[in-house]
Amino acid sequence: ADTFETGQMQRQVEARLVLGDGRDPCDKHVLISTALSELSDGRQALVCVEDITEHKQAKAALRKSHDILTEAQRIAHVGNWDWDIQSNKLNWSDEIYHIFGLSRQEFTATYEAFLNCVHADDREFVKQSVEEAFRDHAPYSIDHRVILPDGSERIVHERAAVTFTKAGQPIRMVGTVQDITERKRSEQELQEALEEIGQLKDRLEEENVYLREEISGNREHEEIVGQSEILRHALAKIKHVAGTDANVLLLGETGTGKELFARAIHNQSLRKDQPLVKVNCAALPSSLIESELFGHVKGAFTGALVDKVGRFQLADCGTIFLDEIGETDPDLQTKLLRVLQEGEFERVGGTETLKVDVRIIAATNRDLQKAMREGSFRPDLYYRLSVFPVELPPLRLRHDDIPLLVWHFIENKQRELGKTISRVSKRVMNALCENEWPGNVRELENVVERAIILSSGPSLELEGRFVQAPQSRRVDSPSANLEDIDRAHIVGVLEECHWRIKGSGATAERLGLKPSTLRYRMKKLGIERPPRRPR
Repeated sequence: ADTFETGQMQRQVEARLVLGDGRDPCDKHVLISTALSELSDGRQALVCVEDITEHKQAKAALRKSHDILTEAQRIAHVGNWDWDIQSNKLNWSDEIYHIFGLSRQEFTATYEAFLNCVHADDREFVKQSVEEAFRDHAPYSIDHRVILPDGSERIVHERAAVTFTKAGQPIRMVGTVQDITERKRSEQELQEALEEIGQLKDRLEEENVYLREEISGNREHEEIVGQSEILRHALAKIKHVAGTDANVLLLGETGTGKELFARAIHNQSLRKDQPLVKVNCAALPSSLIESELFGHVKGAFTGALVDKVGRFQLADCGTIFLDEIGETDPDLQTKLLRVLQEGEFERVGGTETLKVDVRIIAATNRDLQKAMREGSFRPDLYYRLSVFPVELPPLRLRHDDIPLLVWHFIENKQRELGKTISRVSKRVMNALCENEWPGNVRELENVVERAIILSSGPSLELEGRFVQAPQSRRVDSPSANLEDIDRAHIVGVLEECHWRIKGSGATAERLGLKPSTLRYRMKKLGIERPPRRPR
């Protein structure tokens, strides 16, 4: 239907063929070329039909491949480029324009224009990489930053290779650019998290080492573990009374370590080379306790087949520790009072009066004041025993000592249990510190021993009830003010010693601490030396 205008001699059009019935087009593509020729009898049209189906299919496949590549580059944030070095013509894929935040219509890509997009601090590094690729005939792979038109910054990974002439001259460079900003940010966050974990681990190790040193170091009261102010106050009282022969009454709840305090008194006394004899008055039946304390002669009662030396006689020139003295009956209390007053007694069934030189340390968890009011304990015996009363603090008032005690029990128990515990997590230690421990140190020791048994690795594992729901929380505990007391006491001694920490007569020596321990306590309590005044 086309017509030829004047002077137009030929024309080409592409078309698709239809089926024989003319209903639908088929897959055949043809190129129809027409031309005019003038013959003697007039104009004549020449028509040539060429099958171009394969050409069209190849072109469609190429377009599809290009679309797939473009989509893949978009997903991977990777673009490709081609630089004709001789003409300085730089071809970028759409994704590079997207990464650089540029428009193809508004930006002419050249090598110099590309360098202007690179971060100023990285520009020289990129130029050197390109020059080294030219010089060494080797590809390069680098990371650098680019600055977008809005001033934001992205990090890209660039790879490139160079094509050379036979004479060795660079003629073409091709490469890829990948946006790795998110990956770098994730790597940085991961690195920071790992560093934080490492710092926490190091700090935990330092705390564990410190606690172990505190336990294994030489202490004046080597069996009594703790550094809390309230415990140190009790130990100070013991130090004052230990060198005398005064009777001592230890008052405290079950499990507070009364026997350890009794041993500490004896070990610091002038009687330390003589025996310390222990008697648990609550563990012996009333029918036998008198014989146990004072001894008996043969035939004194049924079963007395031989003479027996009593505990008081065994403790002559030494110390006797009467635990649970509040459980004794009034008759025995009368005989104990005689020993306290006159230092003499008779064995059960005997007539001979025996004299002894014994220092008495008694202990009880009962309220003896109430027992005296009720008539179950003799007031005169109480006043003889309580020449120097010492109140032993319960563990709920010594929460700062719990980490030291935990490591002490671990060191003592793990070998006999065939375990090796090297770590106590902060979560586990917090659970132990937050428990109120009605059974005091003895209960804590049992819990730690069970935990060692339950632990399958180097970390201490507690029973679930301690980690998930401690028995009670510190709400109104007086220990909330102990830190202030501790801080004030240390600052006072530091000022008296002119802030000298170690050396003869310095703060550490006066407080009975190692210098490293004192520095740790100062750091924990936030104690810092005030700035010196200018002269």
